[in-house]
Parts: sequence; structure tokens; C-alpha cells
Amino acid sequence: MTTRKIISEWLLEPGTGKAIELLKGQILRIEQVEGGQCADFNCFNLHDYKEFMHCGRTRTVHGFHPSKGTFMWSAPPRERAMLYILEDTVGRNDVLFPRCSAYVYEAAYGFSVHTNCHDIQAEAQREYGLTPDDVHDSFNLFMCTGVDADGHAYMTRQTTKPGDYVDLLALMDVLAVPNVCGADVMKTSNFALKPLKLTVFEATEAALASVPKTPVLASQRTPKDFRNPIIKSDRALRRDPDYKPEFPNTPIVLTELPITLTAEEIAMFNAVKLTDIYGDDDAAALRDILFSWWEERFLQAHAGAPAIEA
Repeated sequence: MTTRKIISEWLLEPGTGKAIELLKGQILRIEQVEGGQCADFNCFNLHDYKEFMHCGRTRTVHGFHPSKGTFMWSAPPRERAMLYILEDTVGRNDVLFPRCSAYVYEAAYGFSVHTNCHDIQAEAQREYGLTPDDVHDSFNLFMCTGVDADGHAYMTRQTTKPGDYVDLLALMDVLAVPNVCGADVMKTSNFALKPLKLTVFEATEAALASVPKTPVLASQRTPKDFRNPIIKSDRALRRDPDYKPEFPNTPIVLTELPITLTAEEIAMFNAVKLTDIYGDDDAAALRDILFSWWEERFLQAHAGAPAIEA
């Protein structure tokens, strides 16, 4: 068995977080010490903080509970795989709920002062010059959640044990920011706050080779592709008097294509067309049938997610 080189270790106490420079090819292990503790996790491209982990894109690609064998993706227009979940001994994580905040505890519980993930993240990120406005929704490790029949998200108690862990493999240089979730009055961490252990390893060649390939596409844009790549230095928004709209892919051009159907095809069409949606607009109904068939037959992943090689 290959022994991985340990680079750094920390014990993360309740109420705290840690900003960690995790370089490409390194692994961050977030480990239960006593069990039953949720960990919130943010990350940024170490060389461009405007590229950050995006729960929405990650949720679209991997569902509500990403686990071993899935990625953490950055926000549009970058949309790159930033981290790979190499190991996960529990398999219960969440990208439904936002980070808890001071507002939540004051509004819902009446606590004007309470530890919370947003403030912990903001303080940990401050070491690298980031502000509370730079905190974004967390990837909630070890958090057990679901969606009820009415479409509302809910959380349940967790069953993690001491020694349970998640290993995150960096696919680029990132600033990784885990924190001990501050929710001691919710089921999130079973109504108590416990420490977490953090360990940074060098990945083995076998671990690196196990990562599935993700697409590299022209639509994954970086600042060199932006019409305005300059980050604002002031907070107020003011209109640019010289602005002229240059929306991409415009003007939209509609082209009519005549379609000839046989009597048998017309009968089939009439049997399945969605008149409750399209009424007498047969062209729109036929377009729906065509693209719905194409999605079922050819779309490589649901909801427009990128194709990932096994």
C-alpha cells in the first residue's frame, strides 16, 4: 500500500474555519473527530478569486447529494471542475441549503449573537483579503437533507462516526475554506458543535489517474474572453454613458422549415401533440416533439450537464 505524504494538519475547533492553499494534485481530508458534525466548505481559484465553487452548477451536474466520484464545479462562465471527491466514507452531503447566517438565528430563534457559517467563512477568508461579500453558498459536507412532497427542503440528524471523512482532490490551485458549521440549535450537527480534523496530503499517482476526464470547451470562458475584464474597485453602480449593447449570438434569426408528413405521421402527431400547451400552433407542437425526442435519445447528461467520461 502506498503511503501518502502528509503536508499539513489542523484541528478545527467549533466556531472557526481555516483558509488553506490547496495546490493542484493535493488532497484535503475533512474528518470527524467525535462524529455528528457538519462542515461547510467554500473554495476559490487561488490565482483568480472571481472563479469560485458554485453549488448551483454542482447540483445540476451531480444532484442534491454529491458524493464520491463527483466534482465541485466553478460558476459560469468558467464552469470548470475545481475539486474531485476522491473518497467519502459517509456519502451524505448537501448542496440544497445555503450557509447559515446571523440573520437566520436572529429571525428564526431570536439570537442577536450566534456563531454562524457566513461569519466564520468571512473571518477565515479575511486572511487572504476577501470580504464578507465574497462568501458564497457552501458545499455542506456530512449534512443530511432531502425534499418533501411539497417541494420544501428539510434537514435530518446525521449518523457520522469518529474517523469518517471526505477527501477532496484539487484539480487546480485553490483556496479551500472549510469551517465547523455553527448550527447547534438545528439537526444539522445533532444539536451540538464538535471539532473537525483537517489533513493535506500529496495525491498518489493512482489517485490522480482515477479522476474521470471532463470536457474542455470553448464556452468555458476566462477573463481574457471578457469584454470587460476589470474588477470594479468601488461599490456603487454607475451607468457607463459610452455603453453600447453587444449581446452575443444576436440578432436571433428564425428560419422557417417546411415539413411534409404522411397521413400516418399526421395521425401519430395528432395523437401526441400537446394541445393544452400549444393550442392550434402545430409548428410549436412539432418542435416540442422533435426536441423532446432528441433530448431523450442524444443528450449526454441531464439538465444540460457536461458529459463526463467514466
